[in-house]
Amino acid sequence: MPVGPIHLFDIASLQARWLSIRQTAIATNISNANSPGFSALDVHPFQDVLDKTQLNLSTTNVGHISITPTELTTTTAKSNDPWEVTRSGNSVSLEQEMMKAGDVNRSYSLNTSIVKAFNAMLTQAVKG
Repeated sequence: MPVGPIHLFDIASLQARWLSIRQTAIATNISNANSPGFSALDVHPFQDVLDKTQLNLSTTNVGHISITPTELTTTTAKSNDPWEVTRSGNSVSLEQEMMKAGDVNRSYSLNTSIVKAFNAMLTQAVKG
């Protein structure tokens, strides 16, 4: 049985690069928290990055249920708390930046845990 490429590692690598870029944007915002006229930066959600990739679900057995991409629906949550702009024109909120930094940290940890578990599973499959 031919084995196709494993896309999980590609997705994990793509997310790690996205998280690195987001972490850089957060660090830039924090370092410019007192700069007059500075506008806070952020990146597009990772879901937007995934939507641009051409990954398709596939079935390896006729008994599997196939799902077309049009059957999948996604929603994007919008922030109810807009950026507040100070008198100096700065729109950085340190509280929001710290929350985003925590989100990035949790996402890095989850990404790493998933890759480790998948690697362990592949190792066991090769040994067995």
